Amino acid sequence: MSGGTRDTPIGLQVELESDERDVRVGLEVAAGERVALLGPNGSGKSTVLNTIAGLIRPDRGRASLGEKVLFDLGGTAHDRQASRRVWRPPYARGTSLLAQEALLFPHLSVIDNVGFGPRSTGAGRSEARATARQWLDRVGAAELADRRPDQVSGGQAQRVAIARALAAQPDLLLLDEPLAALDVAVAVEVRQLLSRVLATQTTVLVTHEVLDALLLADRVVVLEQGRVVESGTTAEVLTRPRSRFGAQFAGLNFATGVFDDGALRTAEGVRLWGTGSPVPAQSQRAVAVFRPSAVIVSASVPTDSSPRNAHPATITELEPMGDLLRVHTDRFAADLTAAAVAELGLRPGSEVILSVKASEVAIYSA
Repeated sequence: MSGGTRDTPIGLQVELESDERDVRVGLEVAAGERVALLGPNGSGKSTVLNTIAGLIRPDRGRASLGEKVLFDLGGTAHDRQASRRVWRPPYARGTSLLAQEALLFPHLSVIDNVGFGPRSTGAGRSEARATARQWLDRVGAAELADRRPDQVSGGQAQRVAIARALAAQPDLLLLDEPLAALDVAVAVEVRQLLSRVLATQTTVLVTHEVLDALLLADRVVVLEQGRVVESGTTAEVLTRPRSRFGAQFAGLNFATGVFDDGALRTAEGVRLWGTGSPVPAQSQRAVAVFRPSAVIVSASVPTDSSPRNAHPATITELEPMGDLLRVHTDRFAADLTAAAVAELGLRPGSEVILSVKASEVAIYSA
C-alpha cells in the first residue's frame, strides 16, 4: 500500500545468546504490538536491538519475523539441523532502525532521503517520491521536501527520519531512544507524532523515559545484567513492578523478601507492613513498593503516632526533583521540600528514621 503502513502487521520471535556481552534474552512481540525495552546502562537493550537489525551477530540464537527467518545460529529449541545456519543481511530483514541521531544522507534532499527506502525495494523514482511526499505530509514536514539535511533543525530532521523509516513499510520498526537528542519542547511534539503513526506498527523501543513507555508502548520488558527480569503491560510494570529497575523507572521504593505473618521480611531482616490484594501466601516470595512522597523523615521515631514501619537509615545523597529534594538513603528514598531538609539539617551522612504508614505500602507476590 503506497504511502501507508503494512496492511497486516506481523510478529517477532527472538532468542539470542552473546557470550562476550553476557546476554541471554528471549523476546516475543505480537503482530502490531509495541514493546519497550527498559533497563540500566549495560543491561543488553542495545545488543538485543542491534542483533534484530543485523548489526551484531550473537553466538547462538534464532529470530523470525512472521515466516521470515532473520537468523538461525543454532543452540535453540528450533535447532533441528546443526549444519544449517542462516544470517539474513540487514537490508533484507524488513526492519527499519531509528536511532537518537537522524543520520540523514547529507548528499540527498529531504524528499530523496525519505524516498530511499521505497527506491531500495524496487520502486521507480516517481513512485518513491510520491510515497515520500505522503509520509512527509503525515509527519508534518511537507514544506521541507526540497531542503538539504544541513538546512533543517534537529526536530525537523528527526521528523524526516521517522518518515524515512516508515516509508520503507517495514515489518518491524526498531527505535533506539529516538527522542534523547531533542530538547524538551521538540521531544513532546515528536513523541505525539510517534504515538499517532505507530498505532498498528510492530515496534521494539529502547527508552529511559517514563513518558515514552506510557505513550508509545503496549508492553514493557525489563532487562538487568543481560537477562529478562520482568515483563508486563505498561500499566502493570509502572504500578506493580516486580524488578528493582522497574520500580526505579516508576519512581517507587522497592524491597524484596518473603511474606511472613502479614509483613514482607527482607534478607537483611527488615520488616515492612503493608496491604495486599491478593495477599501473598505465608513464606511466598514477595515485593513491597511505596511512593517516596509517603515516607516521613525524622531525627527520631515519631511520638505523635506509632508507625509500624519505622527504620533507621543513613542519608547517601540529596537529589533535586523539581520543587522537591529526593533524599536517598541506604534503605529507601523520601521526597521532602527544601525547607524541610533545611529544618532537619539533612546532608549525606546524617542518621535519620524513615517512617511510612502500612496503608501506603503495597505488598504482592514476586
